[in-house]
Amino acid sequence: MKAKSFKDSEVEMIRVMQPFDANPQGNVFGGTILRLVDEVAYIVGTRHARKNVVTAAIENLDFLQPIYVGDFVILNAYLISVGRTSMKVCVNVNAENLITGKIRHTTTANLVLVALGKKGKPTPVPKLIEKAKDVCKPLSKSI
Repeated sequence: MKAKSFKDSEVEMIRVMQPFDANPQGNVFGGTILRLVDEVAYIVGTRHARKNVVTAAIENLDFLQPIYVGDFVILNAYLISVGRTSMKVCVNVNAENLITGKIRHTTTANLVLVALGKKGKPTPVPKLIEKAKDVCKPLSKSI
């Protein structure tokens, strides 16, 4: 199995937030963002392993600022470490106001994914020869 760089699997995904993504006041549901975070992490893990992957853990998911209906949500996801069968993915979420152009960092997450073989059991993944460094935004402070 050939080792890979984080650049082989990094992902940027952009989506506009619609009324069905939010509450009646126009604030996007945290669950909507969580789904997108999980989806983009899945893409990173699958690109690296080229196997089925599942989310084993969400180490942190910090909501730092609200996202509103009409905002573009920009998710950037990177592979930051690899174990024998697992991978750690960092996801940064930004929201762009389409009228003002202002971009706000809204969410940071770290997820652990596990690659599964044909029988549904954990299976080895390629080693990481170059990992993404300093790509995760600082996490929120504890309250």
